[in-house]
Amino acid sequence: MDMADVGGATTTAPEMIRTDRLVLRTYRPGDDRDLLTFYGRSDVCRYLLNEPWDLVEAREAVLTRISRRDLAAGVVALAVECDGRVVGSVSAWLVEESGCTAETAHTAEVGWAFSPDFGGRGFATEAVTALIDLVFATPRLRRVVAQMDARNESSARLARRIGMRREAHFRQNAWIKNEWTDTVVFAKLRSEWPSNL
Repeated sequence: MDMADVGGATTTAPEMIRTDRLVLRTYRPGDDRDLLTFYGRSDVCRYLLNEPWDLVEAREAVLTRISRRDLAAGVVALAVECDGRVVGSVSAWLVEESGCTAETAHTAEVGWAFSPDFGGRGFATEAVTALIDLVFATPRLRRVVAQMDARNESSARLARRIGMRREAHFRQNAWIKNEWTDTVVFAKLRSEWPSNL
């Protein structure tokens, strides 16, 4: 589930993260056309909260995501670029937890969406791993979760591939696109993440 358009605050964050083959960067004007190539597809949006976008919705999403630059302040949204083209989108946002204060440990939720045109090359694995590295580099964050429609097997495979464990399966807990849907939750603790071992 890509929740880059849900939640909050802004300030500054890493403008660019480089992996072996990808660049994860903050959004900028002009990203709307690349985003539309996959967010405009019904197969990509099938298990997301939104319907396929048109160009106006893509432009609005980019304008919103441009300001989402600091996970410590609430949310970060990053475009995933390969050879100068946006091929995916990743985001992370803080989850409110009962009993937590600004000084105590927190949870972040992550979400993603990728162009099927670039599938099967490991780009999603590489990008989401880099995103979780960023989450765990943020002070006070001890846990990361990913929630998704239980039918979204490709996202579940990605979560398992990067070492997240399935913690829950909620039956018909969400009314989305005129139907009750199940939600599965995957998670990983900071102490379990490879870069922190």
